[in-house]
Amino acid sequence: MKPIYRQIILIVLDAVLVNLAVYISLLFRFEAHIPDNYVDTYISLIPLITGVFLAFFYALKIYNRIWVYASLDEMLAIVRAASLSVVVIVTVIYLFKLPYLPRSIYFGMWFFTNALIGTARVSWRLLRETMKHHWDTNYRNVLIVGAGDAGAMLVRELQNNPGLGLKAVAIVDDDPSKHKAILFGVPVLGSRKRIPHLVSDLEISEIIIAMPSVTGATVREIVDICKQTPARVRILPGVYASVCQNLVRNLRDVQMEDLLRREPVDTNIEDIAGYIKGKSVLVTGAGGSIGSELCRQLYNLSPANLILVDNCENNLFDIEQELLRYLDTVPIQPQLVDIRERDKLNRCFNQYRPQVVFHAAAYKHVPMMERHPDEAISNNVIGTRNMAELSDRYGVETFILVSTDKAVNPTSVMGASKRLAELVVKNISRTSKTCFAAVRFGNVLGSRGSVVPTFIKQIESGGPVTVTHPDMQRYFMTIPEAVQLIIQAGALAQGGEIFVLDMGEMIKIDDLARDLIRLAGYEPDKDIKIVYTGIRPGEKLYEELFTDYENMTATKHERIFISKKEMDDAYLNINKTIITFVKTGLHNRAEVLELIIKLLPEYQQGEKQGQKMPERLTGTATGSAG
Repeated sequence: MKPIYRQIILIVLDAVLVNLAVYISLLFRFEAHIPDNYVDTYISLIPLITGVFLAFFYALKIYNRIWVYASLDEMLAIVRAASLSVVVIVTVIYLFKLPYLPRSIYFGMWFFTNALIGTARVSWRLLRETMKHHWDTNYRNVLIVGAGDAGAMLVRELQNNPGLGLKAVAIVDDDPSKHKAILFGVPVLGSRKRIPHLVSDLEISEIIIAMPSVTGATVREIVDICKQTPARVRILPGVYASVCQNLVRNLRDVQMEDLLRREPVDTNIEDIAGYIKGKSVLVTGAGGSIGSELCRQLYNLSPANLILVDNCENNLFDIEQELLRYLDTVPIQPQLVDIRERDKLNRCFNQYRPQVVFHAAAYKHVPMMERHPDEAISNNVIGTRNMAELSDRYGVETFILVSTDKAVNPTSVMGASKRLAELVVKNISRTSKTCFAAVRFGNVLGSRGSVVPTFIKQIESGGPVTVTHPDMQRYFMTIPEAVQLIIQAGALAQGGEIFVLDMGEMIKIDDLARDLIRLAGYEPDKDIKIVYTGIRPGEKLYEELFTDYENMTATKHERIFISKKEMDDAYLNINKTIITFVKTGLHNRAEVLELIIKLLPEYQQGEKQGQKMPERLTGTATGSAG
């Protein structure tokens, strides 16, 4: 039905109901025997009463509302319109000395008008929903996991949007106090253990996990149960991506991030805001996985200026355009600069005078750097030295180097180059007024070139999925979580520290591959083969977060640890050696490796197998800081 026709019908209906409300009031007042003089008075007032009510209904946009979704807001709008109408009608009658009705009639008029019109609107909604559920069989039955706020919001959204073709028929929750409860007409029928039985008994087509803040371990358990059924499994976004509106639009298939989900990072916003707010902040590698997320989170901390440095035109353009879609409160300064180009960097520092620097630019792919060790040294070491020395020269307050667990007892050129970058920064920190620090962490999910996107592509092409070694293990963290901790570490820095992030438990890459295959709806080794290709040059079976001689100390943040070990004498001349190396010109692979071995006695060229499993960081690490 066209809106104009719907409005005409509602106007006619309201005119009838308003006058019916007055008549019912008269019947109640005179116990069904209305005196003739009051009947005449009522008839004479019909144009005034009807006109005023309809005028206020129209002015307050009662006819613009979608009554299929009638709720408390719509009812309150009717009450406001009726109240104003009665006040105006009584005022006009007494001002112009018109025939009047008993005062109780006007209260009855107000009450019955609200009751009749409100009932009409709600009845229309109930009738429509009843007819929809009775005749429409093209919907899919949905089982919701979680009877909390997210589950309740999801139920309401499904009920209010029948066009989605989804009908919530049952809820499960592990909280016994919620069992047998009714949530917007949908029953809570027990715990997650009942999922297979309910899917069969209620012909469930889809299961939705509406528990955005639970841990990854809980999600894994639920997914394992759901995989026993033929139903599709979807999930609400986790705590880093969850929104409170358009929940159905944000539903997606379960991803690896959900299975690894941990408790949200407890970030001290006041500490962070203290060294970011109102400051000029520079981010290198601004278009990369870590760098772009740094830019997003830093933008929300209200810096005075955000300088984006990257040598990739497309990446730089993408993050600039994304940030420009935010409220235009922070000036964005994109700079297409390679950190190895010292003169261009100098001009950038001179123009924008950054006060805080996050150095995330780096070459990170292990096999690629094994083939191009000169590029690893040039970008990760020389580039870092350029950034650190310019930060010192221009009086930067805080400089944070984004490092990696591969810098610990490195067996790869990439890892060695990042360890050298740590030492370069640490060396400059000894004599600089700038607060230099490094943050070391493991793999992040979803970063470019990481193992998860590679596995997904292999699965989509039908396999096989290639795993280097069945015992290969790595730490994993989500990108937003890693960046939150990087920024938090900056607030803790006093100078010369290497911060180590608690990465949780290590995960076997083989298990990761099998979970991804199952998430795609296949069976490992049956539908999708797993092939072991052997450890690549420079790889370890297990990554480490700190060396044997680094004494890890707890900080006031439970997820951040610190190494404040002074520089060994062997590293004190590292900058001079690097400068000399650069001045001598181009170098071949053998010369680069010779330099690494000379500067890093702990470097072990080639793969490192059978090493001892590193101990997990805990809050009981030696000592306490802060």
